[in-house]
Amino acid sequence: MKRRTMLAGAAALAVAPIVVPGARAQAGKTKIVFWHAMSGANGDEINRIARDFNAAQSAVELEAVFKGSYPETQVAAIAASRAGQAPHIVQVFEVGTGTMLAAGPAVKQVWQLVQDTDAKIDPKSYLPAVRGYYSLADGRMASMPLNSSTPVMWYNKDAFVTAGLDPEKPPQTWEEFVPAVQALKAKWASKSQDLVASTSAWLTWIQFETYSAIHNLPFATKADGFEGLDAELKVNGPAQVKHLQRLLDMSKEGTFKYTGRDGTPDPVFYTGQAAIGFGSSSGRADIVRNAKFNWAAAVLPYDPEIIKSPNNSIIGGASLWAMTAPKRTPAEYKGVASFLEFIGRPDMDALYHQDTGYVPVTLAGYELSRKQGYYDKNPGADIAIKSLTRGTVTVNSKGLRLGRLPEIRNIMYEEIEKALQGQQGAKQALDNSVARGNVVLRAFEKTAKG
Repeated sequence: MKRRTMLAGAAALAVAPIVVPGARAQAGKTKIVFWHAMSGANGDEINRIARDFNAAQSAVELEAVFKGSYPETQVAAIAASRAGQAPHIVQVFEVGTGTMLAAGPAVKQVWQLVQDTDAKIDPKSYLPAVRGYYSLADGRMASMPLNSSTPVMWYNKDAFVTAGLDPEKPPQTWEEFVPAVQALKAKWASKSQDLVASTSAWLTWIQFETYSAIHNLPFATKADGFEGLDAELKVNGPAQVKHLQRLLDMSKEGTFKYTGRDGTPDPVFYTGQAAIGFGSSSGRADIVRNAKFNWAAAVLPYDPEIIKSPNNSIIGGASLWAMTAPKRTPAEYKGVASFLEFIGRPDMDALYHQDTGYVPVTLAGYELSRKQGYYDKNPGADIAIKSLTRGTVTVNSKGLRLGRLPEIRNIMYEEIEKALQGQQGAKQALDNSVARGNVVLRAFEKTAKG
């Protein structure tokens, strides 16, 4: 496959001149360049990892370079690849996985690195729900997990007490959730017009992608896209329609409030405006920093009439992709492999998990954190891990492998927002999402096949 394939969805973006440092480093070290999308405290953590790696060995010098947001970083890598100046490693958010897999020889997948360099990277050492998202249908790892999160239900324990609810027993099912938010509205949120019983960040990821996964429902055909580019959306099934109708009903009665797309609703919870806030487990650091109330996390509620024991939730976050370039040497690929080995070490995984709030991506990293007493000192910090490891990973719960998924998410937002405004019903909203989303998938399929 030609490198131009990577331009799918990015043709309209203006690209600045690209400069990637060469592969030479002082004292005979092999230079490798790592482009990432982490800013603030998370960016500091990436720089810490780079320093630790450089100090741990003498053969390779890694340079970590911040390239902007997730979409900006991926677009920059695409442009650099076209110019023959791709970085050695690029961090790509999980919804960019399908696009990277369609890049053909522009990337060197993890299993290829292992084959070419004898790197010690064992896919079985990773949490099944994590490795599944970043692997091929046959189990070979395509990219290296780094920062993984999953949806959780954050809740205000003080608000639960005011509403007469047990703060140690959050709702486990949607049957329990509805009367709980009704009590929260009547006895807590009624104190101020600024308070809401519940809200949800990342509505499409949490309430539809992950809802489908934990209930073992297909989001799309072809094993949610893992088994072919010709996948079609199936998110308008009876269960998903019923769930959207539930959200619409709760919105109408005032027990659920839609407060924006993606992560926009996150502050609505940690500032104390919402008693329950569905969000990413990676929001823990912001909640610790900002919340002035007692809070806790719980796994997502489920519908027992659909599944008696829910499956694993699916991940968010990003992984690392090794990229190719003309004249790139075996020593450079070996340097890339050694860095991926380094971040997969249990001690490095545990440290990154504890410093950032992202989940440990390896089983050994989780076990080390447990032995170190991290979860005893930070109750609830393992909720995300419990969510990712409950049930059985199935073709419907290992993740999504759909091209241009961010665009499909935006389509779903548009249709659901119309339903929330009373312009259409739940079924029409999801039927429209499927019809419009399939047009996007067919366009991606055509481009990917060249």
